[in-house]
Amino acid sequence: MLLSEQALKKIDREVSKYPAEQKQSAVMAALAIAQDEKGWLSQEVMEEVANVLGMPPIAVQEVATFYNMYNLKPMGRYKISVCTNLPCALRDGEKAGHHLKQKLGIDYRETTPDGVFTLVEGECMGACGDAPVLLVNNKRMCIQMSEAKLDALVDELKAEANAGGAK
Repeated sequence: MLLSEQALKKIDREVSKYPAEQKQSAVMAALAIAQDEKGWLSQEVMEEVANVLGMPPIAVQEVATFYNMYNLKPMGRYKISVCTNLPCALRDGEKAGHHLKQKLGIDYRETTPDGVFTLVEGECMGACGDAPVLLVNNKRMCIQMSEAKLDALVDELKAEANAGGAK
């Protein structure tokens, strides 16, 4: 098994929320649990999720490839998703993305040489009024990101990475 006993228990908890004949309904939660543990979803990990849920592997892969919160290749310790949809773009989202590209020395869909940051374009995050908006590792939303706030965030995450902080 590729997933730990702890991850499998978490998946079982998610499965228990649905009728027994609909355990595949927990696929999104199971993929998130697997990704949290492994950092990304390899073909083998997706196959294990499929086996646990009693689904065809292709059905799990369809879900993982449809949603952009799933990583289908290794990412940096911190994946920063910058919303570039029109409302955010009109309210400095593009400017925020450009600033991060310059500061990190990478483009979208690239990872810094030290493996700490991956920068990606994100879809609407539902906080258009607080643009520019970004997500860190699909879990931490940052709003109204000025250049100073972007710099502070990068510095904070670098310090956390250097201290061996949480992924």
